[in-house]
Amino acid sequence: MKILVIDGQGGRVGRQIIESILARFPAADLTAVGTNSLATECMIKGGAKQVATGENAVIVGARHADVIVGPLGIVIADSLLGEITPAMAVAVGQSSAVRILIPMNLCDNVIAGIAGLPLSALVQDAVERVTALLGQSSAPTA
Repeated sequence: MKILVIDGQGGRVGRQIIESILARFPAADLTAVGTNSLATECMIKGGAKQVATGENAVIVGARHADVIVGPLGIVIADSLLGEITPAMAVAVGQSSAVRILIPMNLCDNVIAGIAGLPLSALVQDAVERVTALLGQSSAPTA
């Protein structure tokens, strides 16, 4: 199962996602794409081995991923202070991958009904969902 982690700004969310996934699944087929070089560098520090930066990397990565993980803004054009281009948002939104989106009430995108949970709890929930998907994909078929 190919996992794509997308993040922008400073890459802190992506780094936490990567560290948590790799702690459970060290051999995970994981690719990290930053919307900028700072985000990419941060995700490398989180342990990502396959990395890329920029719009085309998001578009190509979304085309090949089975699971996409990142902040909610990766599906909203012009979010993350303008780092998510319309082409990026469309690529993620139209991908056949399962999208696990972390609800961040930032950058003028407010999600109703989301309690003020700390980022670590949101990331942990996202990783639990990735774990469930990985468990399903490795289950024997009848």
